[in-house]
Amino acid sequence: MDDFLIGLRYSYRGLPWLWRKGVRLFVVVPLLINSLVFAVAIMWAGSNIGGLVSRIQEAAPDYLDWFVWLLWPVFVLLALLGLFFGFTLVANLIGSPFNGLLAERVERLTDPGGRQPDNLSLATELLRAPLEELRKLLYVVLLAIPLLLLWLVPPAYPFLPFLWAAFGAWVLALEYLDYPLSNWHLGTRQQRIMLRKRRMLALGFGSGITLLTTIPVLNFVAMPASVIGGTLLWSEQLKKGVLADRGDDEADGNRYDNEP
Repeated sequence: MDDFLIGLRYSYRGLPWLWRKGVRLFVVVPLLINSLVFAVAIMWAGSNIGGLVSRIQEAAPDYLDWFVWLLWPVFVLLALLGLFFGFTLVANLIGSPFNGLLAERVERLTDPGGRQPDNLSLATELLRAPLEELRKLLYVVLLAIPLLLLWLVPPAYPFLPFLWAAFGAWVLALEYLDYPLSNWHLGTRQQRIMLRKRRMLALGFGSGITLLTTIPVLNFVAMPASVIGGTLLWSEQLKKGVLADRGDDEADGNRYDNEP
């Protein structure tokens, strides 16, 4: 539980950094992208959320009608979480090249005397980052399939919001920790292996981001704030141990390639 609370705290630590000198320039573009995407999400939700919840209710068998009405608030919460989670992935796909640069700048400011990742260029990030986002999106789709199949099992309905919340927290933690970790050439598989060892830390971080994306006004700054929070988490909680495991002079993550 301590790790969960530590991770939760990091999801909000990026907020005071948003207008910090040396970071502002790298925040502006992700902030504009996130604001536009979430404005569209809020307008879409206002006109469609009722119909979406109704379709979720209609998917339940007739003999569970009485139970479905009791779960109506849960279905609304589930629809909202799905909506904001989906739009968060879209915003990250668009803003990914700038998020890597933001993570690099924050890490240099956090630990100016320590080891730093390779210098990034915008041109390189424009080519690399969207491909990494698509790779992560494929992982998300594959991970979601078992949860989607649970819609065919009515007795599982009361547990679905909690399972989807855990799923969303894990995916968002991977999403936002990817930027500082990719700067150190840790691939998506290596990242998953590493974070499984600190699963509660990752789930706490992702849960905080989930809450951040559902709070009005704060959801507009959720993407750059979460990138900063993920970078601080990496720098202060994970970096020293990972670099020690890899060896001071290694620039790749081969140690993790050999783990199951």
